[in-house]
Amino acid sequence: MIVKATTIRPAPAAAGEKLARRRRKEARPSELLKAAIELFIERGYAATRSEDIAARAGVSKATLYLYFEDKEALFKAVITQGVVPILDESSHLIDEFTGDSGTLLRELLTRWQVRFSASSLGGIPKLIISEARNFPELALYHEKIAYARARALLGRVIDRGVARGEFRALDRGAVVELLIAPLLMHFIWQHSMGASGCPTIESTCYLNTHLDLILAGLSVQTAQTVARSDKPIQKIVRK
Repeated sequence: MIVKATTIRPAPAAAGEKLARRRRKEARPSELLKAAIELFIERGYAATRSEDIAARAGVSKATLYLYFEDKEALFKAVITQGVVPILDESSHLIDEFTGDSGTLLRELLTRWQVRFSASSLGGIPKLIISEARNFPELALYHEKIAYARARALLGRVIDRGVARGEFRALDRGAVVELLIAPLLMHFIWQHSMGASGCPTIESTCYLNTHLDLILAGLSVQTAQTVARSDKPIQKIVRK
């Protein structure tokens, strides 16, 4: 009597569960990063424990260590996987943009404001400011990997504007810092005083007003108008 071999295939439900587990496993690193940045901003870097991050992400502490060596590795991954890709997108924008440099600068900073405000990443400036003295190595890492990158991108736009005769040839480093500093302050305020209920200017209004002032100061045409209108101040002699 010949018995034919049969192939036992998993039930559709079992196959679906296996796929779901695989997708869940692939999502864990991003879930851990999201939990890490949320807790870093809420409690501070020093006060956040690895087990707290694991619990927020819904996994065990042992699972966290399968993906990240320690809390410092998590912080660095937040920068490289969260902040850096947003900045790198801006490099492509600068390369491909064909309009005037003022419009390019507005588009670049608007994208940053929208992307960082849409997640907990907007709280990173507040985190760095509050923890820099206690963890200088993390502050220096952020400076090297993220902040220096942002300054270089803005410097490219300023150089472009000067080369095209659109911007005044002012001190490049100073202009870049004056562009960034108010935006950092707005993010810091939002995640500190603003989060405590203090009045906060709406982000789009804040950015547009900031850029209106900066672009007016950079404009070659504005500078020429001011130069033409300058007149010697006459001394008033009282009798």
